[in-house]
Amino acid sequence: MGLTTQPGFLGGLARFWRRTYAADYVSLLLLATGWILIQLFVHPFHRMFSLDNVAIQFPFAVVERVPVWWSIIYAGLVPLVVIIIWATLIRADRHVAHVTILGLLVTITLTSFLTDIIKNAVGRPRPDLLDRCIPEKGTPAHTLVTVDVCSAEAGHKLSEGWRSFPSGHSSFAFGGLGYLSFFFAGQLHVFRPRTDLARFLFSVSPLLGALMIAMSRLADYRHDVYDVTVGSLLGLSIAYFTYRRYYPALRSIHCDNPYNRSDISAEGFQKVAGDEEQGYSMQEVGTARTL
Repeated sequence: MGLTTQPGFLGGLARFWRRTYAADYVSLLLLATGWILIQLFVHPFHRMFSLDNVAIQFPFAVVERVPVWWSIIYAGLVPLVVIIIWATLIRADRHVAHVTILGLLVTITLTSFLTDIIKNAVGRPRPDLLDRCIPEKGTPAHTLVTVDVCSAEAGHKLSEGWRSFPSGHSSFAFGGLGYLSFFFAGQLHVFRPRTDLARFLFSVSPLLGALMIAMSRLADYRHDVYDVTVGSLLGLSIAYFTYRRYYPALRSIHCDNPYNRSDISAEGFQKVAGDEEQGYSMQEVGTARTL
């Protein structure tokens, strides 16, 4: 017998923990706290570099095409507002709205946390590093040097010069907007047989916005293609992983209905009105047999 079957306070607490989203919120709080601590106390590893490396000789863009705060608005606030409007217009069940918003919050928080851990651990120089660093005169150009040759004042601008990999804008954009895209795909049943093209295009439209944000980092010389590609894949992977924790597969006939945590049995999640992984192809076969 497990703890969830035991009477008393501990048994009730275990059942509450398992049947609600308390664990998700505790984990979300820990992730957010960890991210804040990283911003306050963690500095990136300063990888050595050479002055004749043309990959780090690009100019520093004083005005960015998509600043950090606009990135948060585009990929974080906009999906949140869209989900709230959707829930209001269709009068969605409170559980559905709750789970969908929770999934978005988990996606963008986990993406930010993992991205910053990798950034600081790798310490890859940005394409505009030399413009940030302003190496001292007489620094040899054909040998590896350290941050000690930089004449620029130590601070956020210089430290950010070693946080190129992966692109945080790209991972955050494809995390938040990618989650919104998966949500649209599920609600519109884009993998239903003979679904119209308009539904598919609408569901992938958030990814176009994420792509534009990612490409802006190339135009600003903040990252190279490698940084942007890996960041985009990281954010999109986390978005899909998180979405699938709360919703059935997109090929399921029930892909528009999230799992219900209160339906968890001793063996795990209950099936959602049948086989959760039953795709539209099986539904189409059943229809053909009746003809």
